[in-house]
Amino acid sequence: EEMISILEEGVDARDVLKDIALSGNQEDAFFVMDVGEIIKQYETWTKMLPRVKPFYAVKCNDSQVVLQIMAALGANFDCASKGEIDKVLDLGVTADRIIYANPAKMRSHISYAAKAGVDLLTFDSVSELHKIKEFHPNAKLVLRISADSYDSQCPAMSLKFGADPETEAYPLLKEAVAMGLNVIGISFHVGSGCREVEAFGRALAFTAGLFIRAQESLGLRMTVVDIGGGFQMNNFEKTCATINRALSDYFGDNLDLEFIAEPGRFMVASAYTLATQIHSLRINSNQTMFYINDGVYGSFNCLLFDHATVTPIPLKENYFGSQLTTCSVWGPTCDSLDLVSEACLLPSCLNIGDWILFESMGAYTIPTSTNFNGFAPPKIHHICDYNNWCRIKEHLPETVDNFTYQQTPYWKYQSKTYENSSSSFLLQPITTPH
Repeated sequence: EEMISILEEGVDARDVLKDIALSGNQEDAFFVMDVGEIIKQYETWTKMLPRVKPFYAVKCNDSQVVLQIMAALGANFDCASKGEIDKVLDLGVTADRIIYANPAKMRSHISYAAKAGVDLLTFDSVSELHKIKEFHPNAKLVLRISADSYDSQCPAMSLKFGADPETEAYPLLKEAVAMGLNVIGISFHVGSGCREVEAFGRALAFTAGLFIRAQESLGLRMTVVDIGGGFQMNNFEKTCATINRALSDYFGDNLDLEFIAEPGRFMVASAYTLATQIHSLRINSNQTMFYINDGVYGSFNCLLFDHATVTPIPLKENYFGSQLTTCSVWGPTCDSLDLVSEACLLPSCLNIGDWILFESMGAYTIPTSTNFNGFAPPKIHHICDYNNWCRIKEHLPETVDNFTYQQTPYWKYQSKTYENSSSSFLLQPITTPH
């Protein structure tokens, strides 16, 4: 059962990390997840992109608490399968808050979406149109076009999805109209972790051109623009400026249009810090090799699947007199592929039993962790400061009865722990300031 611990004033995630790690009872790796970080990121989004409704990308982190908090904040959801749709609907979220944004769907999943009332679907091929015509003829369709950036953490999305906006998009719109299907918009994805902000401007220019051509040549008046994902924290301000300028230039102040997006890592990455312990070490002629209790078959699968880079940070902050030395950091399994960091600088005095932290580990880590070699994924400790908890609770009065109060002496500064005992936790959207 997942729990959220409510912290007293003046206590933060770092305090919690230290207290758990240094308790003497902890040997396994663990996460600390700060609910307040998700709230902060969501409010940053609504302030910087006020015209764009976020549909949280469930694939990024499908933790129950994450989904509950996103639902409470008022986000909608981007789902890619029947399983993800089920997870969101089980929260009590209505089907009209979901986009089924997988352009290549299984027939049974399309049929399930129809029965569940999930009507907003993407497509990028004629064969997908025929499946939708057979299994969900009343769907509201969004055409996915290719729109790769020149520099993304996960580039070349168009290798798998997206119609060419110049040669394939219009014929697909024409075919959909001929089949009597209801196409209401265009979507694109510039690549996860996009570092080239101009990619959004190019994609919106193509989208605007297709809107005009479809209306003039087919009588098709579309109303939805889905700008996909790819949002990063370190260039978010520039990205927003580019998007807002393009929306104004290409679509003006048209109130009939709905702009949506599918952010994932932007919302959740910074909320998670992973704590790992050094359980073994080996010193050779070139470097020190540290072996920690999580690796690429666990939380660090992001190194392989998400092209991520990580920075090890010693939990102890003061290493007086200790020089930095070149080290490698390895995971716990018997596979030599299990390499977390090939060369990094760490204090030479680090030893077995010391802890190393990895920040911003909330995106594309937890959903793809395995139990390979018998190593279970790390436990997640969810925390929320008292002020943020009061904000959520005030907007969700009906959820109070869904929590059981208990004293938890494990963290000396932890005032209360609320245990989720109902699937109807955190459902009503919170109105956030723009």
